[in-house]
Order: sequence, then structure tokens, then C-alpha cells
Amino acid sequence: MTGQELLDLLYQAQRRAHLIGSLSNGIVAALDLEGRLFAILNGRVLNKVVPSSIINRSNKNSFLNPGGDALWPAPEGTLFGYEYSTGRWCVPPSITGAVWEVISNEDDAAVIRAEIDLVNNLQIGIPCEFERNIKIEHQGNTLIQNVTEVIRYIGNKSLQKGEFLLAPWSLCQFDSGQGGKVIMPQPSTGDIWDMYGSSLQQRGMSEDKYVVNTETDKRFQLGLGEKVPWIEYMCGTDFRVRRRAGPLPAGQNYIDISDTSPDQFPSDNGVKLSVYCDPSGFMEIEACGGCPDILINGTELSVNIVTEFKATN
Repeated sequence: MTGQELLDLLYQAQRRAHLIGSLSNGIVAALDLEGRLFAILNGRVLNKVVPSSIINRSNKNSFLNPGGDALWPAPEGTLFGYEYSTGRWCVPPSITGAVWEVISNEDDAAVIRAEIDLVNNLQIGIPCEFERNIKIEHQGNTLIQNVTEVIRYIGNKSLQKGEFLLAPWSLCQFDSGQGGKVIMPQPSTGDIWDMYGSSLQQRGMSEDKYVVNTETDKRFQLGLGEKVPWIEYMCGTDFRVRRRAGPLPAGQNYIDISDTSPDQFPSDNGVKLSVYCDPSGFMEIEACGGCPDILINGTELSVNIVTEFKATN
């Protein structure tokens, strides 16, 4: 899909969009699609795009995944997660229906923001602003997407440790088929683990890199600890995408983001980066921020995530 075709699709679906850079090399911020970002390099949209999920609307019975790069709240499950507040897995309507606005704009940068009221699985309300500070740089066959992801607590009540967990979580989606793989420097045993069933048959060392085969007949997700510096997705011979996350603000720590039963406590496995692979033919390279012990009005949870898109064909 070309950048122009994506914009035409968004306008057809009556979804607001904002362009950073150009339709040849830039980012489309889909303001009415949860503030998702779609990267364009050499005129081609590299992120996963699902036209039917853009034209139609999510509701309480069905979440339609449009692709792109989304900012979500972590964790997903456990007592403190945000996808089970009604008792079953569901993306909250405060996320799917969020009104994202462009707060500031330059040719190669923008800030977009939305007010999103979260309710965790303990039924505690957490009013927030979600903000994405986006800058891009184009260098030949490479587009560098630099985003500082922010979740700002705007509630009047202070929340204490044991009442909440919250961290900014960026999920960057791609089509994944034959030849797709993720590479990274070899992680230590304590810096890589499965969030669902075992995926050992999908991963291992190859020469000097750790390789994950993303083509799979069952879903799996890898949690990666703070010592893993980067992950890189290679889509056959077409393009490659590398992600890395910057250091956390003082007093914030990585958390368990996993899709665990909402009656369970989170583990001590703090996730910095993650790889999710789905048998339907898509995958995500993810990056996370951290959480403080206390939330007071104005507390900002933030992480800087750099995503480098490089055309290889």
C-alpha cells in the first residue's frame, strides 16, 4: 500500500489523519484509530494495514485491529491490567474511541494527545492523558522514527503501590510470513522468557545473533529484560526494522505486561522489549516504559523509543 492509498482509505472511512514528513517518506498519524502511527518509506507503508478494520468500527463484542504502531497502557492482564475490567478480554472503549488531537506541528515533528480514562481489573479508575511526541529523520533508504511516549496521570486522588500498575507500551505491527525473523544480541537466560506456551522451537542462536522465526502455527510472545539493547525485524529481503528503548526516568521500573488471568498478581519479570507472533500472519515488536510506586496528579510515565526502518530491496 502506498502512503496516498492509506490516506485515501482513512478519508473514505471518515478517520482524521495527520501527516508528518511526506507521502514518500514520513509518518501518518491516524488520529481516529487510537493515535496509531504508520511509517512510509520510499512511498510504501511498512506497518501492517487492515483496511476492513479501518472502514468498520470496534465495539464491545469485537476489537478490530487496524495495524500500525499503537500506544497502549500496560499491563494487559493480572489484577492491575486494563483488558479485563468487564470480566472478559476487551479493549476499553476509552482507548478505541479516544479523541486524539494535534497539539503542535512542524514539517518533521508533531505532538498528539488524547484524554483516556482507564479502569483496571480492581475497578480502580485512573484518569490519564496519552501523548506521543514524534520526530522523524529521513536518510537515504532509512526512516528514523523517534517517539517519546507519555502517559500522564491527571486524577486528583493519589494512588499507592498495591492499587495500580501502569506503563506506556508501544506495539509496532507488521505482516509476517515466510522468511520473517527477529534478531537480537544473545540474551542471558534471565532476560528472555515465554509469556504463553513454550516457543523454544521457534528460536535460538544462529552464528553470532539470537534469531526468532516469526512464522508460526500458534501464538507466542517473548518478554525481554532490560539488558537486551535492541530487537530487529527482518521481513524477507524487503526491509528491516530495529527498535530500541531509552533509559527510564528515575523512580520508574519495568513491569510484567503479560496477558495473565485478571485474578493473578503480576510476576517480577519486568519487560523492556517484547516480540509477539500470531498464526494469523502478523507480528509485533514492542517496547515498554516503567511504573513508579505512587501516582499523584501530574505524574508522567515516559519512554523514548527509536524505530529505524531500512529498505533492503
